[in-house]
Amino acid sequence: MDKTYDIILRPMLTESSMDLMSQKKYVFKVHPSATKPEIAKAVEAAFSVKVKDVNTANYRGKKKRVRYNYGYTAAWKKAIVTLTEDSPTIAFFDGLN
Repeated sequence: MDKTYDIILRPMLTESSMDLMSQKKYVFKVHPSATKPEIAKAVEAAFSVKVKDVNTANYRGKKKRVRYNYGYTAAWKKAIVTLTEDSPTIAFFDGLN
């Protein structure tokens, strides 16, 4: 992957992801082919923090029907990024709690 913003697509703002912020864990929707080291480098570059760990989960597209035709929604990947204890919080998320 080339650019930081090609890897990190958007933050995921849900109740469970808000609860994880107190543990310095942040949830992002990332490119499906991004690896854990690429995700860590992208978060460090974008937010000026130090990443301790990255956990990922792949989600398949769901089968959907539109009239007579069947298809699938897009597959996607979620990354839970844990920051080190001495790292500052990500300023983007500070006003959301």
